[in-house]
Amino acid sequence: MSVMEPIFLQPVFQERIWGGEKLNTQFGYEIPSKLTGEAWVISAHPNGQSKVENGRLAGKTLKEVWENEGELFNKSKNQEEDYPLLVKILDAAENLSVQVHPDDQYAREVEGVPYGKTECWYVISAEEDSELIIGHHAKSHQELKDMVDSGHWDKLLRRVKVQAGDFVYVPSGTIHAIGKGIVILETQQSSDITYRVYDYDRTDSEGNKRELHLEQSIQVTTVPHEDYAVSSSEKVYGELLEKKLVEEYYFKVYHWQLNGEAALQLENDFLQVSVLEGEAVLTINGTDYHIKKGKHFILPNGIKEYSLKGKAEFIVSHV
Repeated sequence: MSVMEPIFLQPVFQERIWGGEKLNTQFGYEIPSKLTGEAWVISAHPNGQSKVENGRLAGKTLKEVWENEGELFNKSKNQEEDYPLLVKILDAAENLSVQVHPDDQYAREVEGVPYGKTECWYVISAEEDSELIIGHHAKSHQELKDMVDSGHWDKLLRRVKVQAGDFVYVPSGTIHAIGKGIVILETQQSSDITYRVYDYDRTDSEGNKRELHLEQSIQVTTVPHEDYAVSSSEKVYGELLEKKLVEEYYFKVYHWQLNGEAALQLENDFLQVSVLEGEAVLTINGTDYHIKKGKHFILPNGIKEYSLKGKAEFIVSHV
């Protein structure tokens, strides 16, 4: 039985040593503590599952909906894999650890999970002089190992300044870290495998350093680092400007700026939508849904046409 309405989802919050309070101050979420680092806003991952908050699916997890209502995603009967994507908002009140993620093959063979982790970041806000770590300067795996072993982090790591509105594509195998003062929306494969390379020698409340994963990190890191040129393109639908941020194997991600009205068609199996700013009315089959900053939903398969009216900013994605 198809659902001809948006599937609104409740965020799942994750406390982190580097987290802060901006998920509350910027998005109005009721966060569990002053160290709230992540809101998993569209997630069917076992480590944090979004629940549906509306309609006949209310109370079910996205994982349950994916498994039992596959037609909502145009999921073929023989498709055994997990829900493919995960969307998060991250608040880096302090620097995240320097880390790297494996590709699908390594994740399956070594970790026994279906997905590696390719991801991308849209910078929602950034304090002055905020920077990311993206990539490294090693020319070979041996040089990478030598620089890691000797702790030559300033020589090894590539740093990039960012500001609100910047977009960064982070394929598996890329050494990276989100820096202090940055809030991002991350679209990624549905994976939670992280190999830590360096954690600034931080300790937790009991004085313990967090675990590093140096052997795995060196095995999965792309050497030499490759810069990925992301070519963006724009389309206009009525009073909606769509900017394509990235189109690659695992996902396509777009930025939408709505200043008025737009009539749209759902041309993909399903569409993930996050409202970053403003508010609007989403109309499907004559029914209005009021959406505003901090709301996240899926437009399921079967919805052919819909419209938006208002002033709002969105990040949308699909497989």
